[in-house]
Amino acid sequence: MAHARGADFMFCDLCGTMMFLYSKEHVECPSCKFKKSAKDLSEREISYQVSSEDMRRDLGISHFEGKMEVKDMEINKTCEKCGHTKLKFSTRQMRSADEGQTTFFHCANCLYTFTEN
Repeated sequence: MAHARGADFMFCDLCGTMMFLYSKEHVECPSCKFKKSAKDLSEREISYQVSSEDMRRDLGISHFEGKMEVKDMEINKTCEKCGHTKLKFSTRQMRSADEGQTTFFHCANCLYTFTEN
């Protein structure tokens, strides 16, 4: 593996297959067994750029415009302040990952907010 770090991605002059660095002395084509001196590669450098659009397309992530809106869910629970029977709630991880989430309840009637751990 120590050799692989220094390997450039070079392609076979005969068949176009990517050459592999099997030893310090030479690179070899796995298809046609063509060999080239590793010294020919020592001063070469390869660079490439990947755009966020390329990554999005390769990962299959759909493009969306604007901000994504997160809606609170509704639950049949009584408001501690006004007695309204429907509350909206959301959860957040406020402490370390090995502890439970904090649930935030919001009353649409009186705007009272309270939490449950």
